[in-house]
Amino acid sequence: MRNLVLAVVTLFSINAFSQSESQEIKNLKYRLSTPVITLSNIGKGGERINTQHVELHFKYELDKKNIVGVKFATWRLFQPMGILWWDGLLDKIDSQSEFYPGYLRETGLGISYQRMLWKGLFATVEVLPQLKTYLNEDNSFVGNGFKLYTSYHIGYHFAFGKNKRFFFEPQIHCQNWLIDTNTPEQFKVLDNKWRNYFMFEPNLYFGVKF
Repeated sequence: MRNLVLAVVTLFSINAFSQSESQEIKNLKYRLSTPVITLSNIGKGGERINTQHVELHFKYELDKKNIVGVKFATWRLFQPMGILWWDGLLDKIDSQSEFYPGYLRETGLGISYQRMLWKGLFATVEVLPQLKTYLNEDNSFVGNGFKLYTSYHIGYHFAFGKNKRFFFEPQIHCQNWLIDTNTPEQFKVLDNKWRNYFMFEPNLYFGVKF
């Protein structure tokens, strides 16, 4: 009888623990993440090509397939974003031939929708309204504008750690900005030489679920 009681208690404890663990995993509905590029800019200070990129994503799982979120991002551009890889993007950075006569700071708060397609494979759309601030090289104010920045991502979600609480997401994305207003003339001359989209940007995000 004692052994029977012990077996029942043991089975009940295992079942309760399993349900508790499953419930804990199930309740990890929120995600906080940032791209690695945010860390890569730390310590570069006032370097001419430091984009001073800071980006944070706060997301909520509606269900196992659908995830919505809020995105905050700010960065500093030293040349037009529409220069593609096959235009000699890296060469132009080395030569500084397309550098702005200063900087463009873009800051925005937007929304995102992520759809899980198969296992960890996902697609994401992000819409980010941005305030543009133009600065001279000495960081003096030149003017303000507005940009509507959208991006389209395809990537894979890898989860790891206890309860798969941590994750990273390698991805490729393309972006465009069909609305772009009030660009100062000295910056506009350079922007008009290039496109209002960028294609095939690799990125790596990491984050935590809670």
